[in-house]
Amino acid sequence: MYNYTDFDAAFLAERNAQFRAQVERRISGALTEDEFKPLRLMNGLYLQLHAYMLRVAIPYGTLNSRQMHKLADIADRWDKGYGHFTTRQNVQFNWPKLNDVPDMLDALAEVDMHAIQTSGNTIRNVTADHFAGAAADEIADPRPVAELIRQWSTDHPEFQFLPRKFKVAVTGSPNDRAVTKAHDIGLRMITRNGAPGFEVIVGGGLGRTPMIGKVIRDFLPRADLLPYLESIVSVYNLLGRRDNKYKARIKITVHENGIDDIRARVEHRFAQIRPTFSGVDQTLLPAIEAQFAPPAFKAGDTAAFDTAYGNDPVFRSWADTNLAEHRTSGYAIVSISLKAHGATPGDATSDQMRVMADLARAYGHDELRISHEQNVILPHVHRSDLPALHAKLRAHGLATANIGLISDIIACPGMDYCALATARSIPIAQEIATRFDDLKLEHDIGDLKIKISGCINACGHHHVAHIGILGLDRAGVENYQITLGGDHTETAAVGERAGPGFSADEIIPAIERLVEAYLDLRSDAGERFIDTYRRLGLAPFKAALYPEARADAA
Repeated sequence: MYNYTDFDAAFLAERNAQFRAQVERRISGALTEDEFKPLRLMNGLYLQLHAYMLRVAIPYGTLNSRQMHKLADIADRWDKGYGHFTTRQNVQFNWPKLNDVPDMLDALAEVDMHAIQTSGNTIRNVTADHFAGAAADEIADPRPVAELIRQWSTDHPEFQFLPRKFKVAVTGSPNDRAVTKAHDIGLRMITRNGAPGFEVIVGGGLGRTPMIGKVIRDFLPRADLLPYLESIVSVYNLLGRRDNKYKARIKITVHENGIDDIRARVEHRFAQIRPTFSGVDQTLLPAIEAQFAPPAFKAGDTAAFDTAYGNDPVFRSWADTNLAEHRTSGYAIVSISLKAHGATPGDATSDQMRVMADLARAYGHDELRISHEQNVILPHVHRSDLPALHAKLRAHGLATANIGLISDIIACPGMDYCALATARSIPIAQEIATRFDDLKLEHDIGDLKIKISGCINACGHHHVAHIGILGLDRAGVENYQITLGGDHTETAAVGERAGPGFSADEIIPAIERLVEAYLDLRSDAGERFIDTYRRLGLAPFKAALYPEARADAA
């Protein structure tokens, strides 16, 4: 992984010193909240419903054991003993005191971490496939490219006051685990005639106007990446709307002008600025790539794994759901679920953070990943070590065997924390998980993505869920709308609204009826919910959701 240079360290120290002075001025009253707001947002500090929230960047979701230990220490010293991992591969601390935040940022700097551009109308934390550098289906590791984009975009002087926030995602696999089509810019690493490059997607995004991104370049040579990105963001910076924040994202700019017009503007801008790029980025890239070289994988038999898999049904269940194929023989990718039944999705206690850090150091070549699905990944674990690793996870409540199942729910913090939320998300996720655990159905149901957002901003990605749940306020009462058929992968799609919403008391039975209908309708036990929905359409699921309407029609 990337290690900070002396320049990086000096830059971060200066930024933190600046913010410390700004905090002191705010506490003294020399700065009003309105004056302080843009300054704190540039440093990842939000004012939430009950307290401040600090959002820490984890670029492309990669961190080491030392960094995870530091997050645990921060949680204990300045928060309430836990952190919340997000859909943008970040971590949030929900209870810091304002006067403590500069100390928190200095502590992060000790391990090459920060909170710069995790909020505000800037280019946000660059995300990537959480299996990067490990997945068997990968064309190339996207993290060096993501790191190059991070360096280019951090404090870029032209892009500090964009019309709205801006998000970039990169994947090196044809199987999209980075939700590239729901980003302002999505990059798919491809090759053409043996040459490396990118398919460039622009104008994706969720929120109150969900849109799937459109291809603006079907092949961009690798050497042209940064000037082309600069061209896209420059066009957006000039053309994007600033009169209405709800219409300010680049997805609206693309929609209002059309992809052909945007493409022509970008290509024109690219022709202007490409000659101004000296190629220093391509000179730096090999040095960055060297820092992402694969670890020294060990050889050895897998007898310990084979024995445990054959004799221990608990281990076998976990292995079947939480392991993914690694590109190196004898290794596996481990997904650690932060979705124990009844737990808050994405939360990890400081003790759990330390356990995961220690396991990464002992068994995982000192590397962890945060997934956009709010879980933690150990990307490189030899199969012979998996029984011991699993035993340690079980002892600390981290061995839930539910990756990709109905209880592996993405949920935003909702009205329990967020000042923008209009409904609760966390209790709904908890109730769904515990209900289907009680029914002992989730393994029979199989692959099913439920995502929950507590407001129209869609931080829970509900639009691209197989079953999406959106919490809204209806005359002071929580109301939950259901969307069906969304997809966050390479076949991305926005879900279709099923009909009227449900109260908090009604939403769990509604989901249960929906799932029961799927079990009756699927062609066989191997047909996923999304495939059944695509085959049959909305009608039979709508009939299950609203049986009273069917009765009235009869």
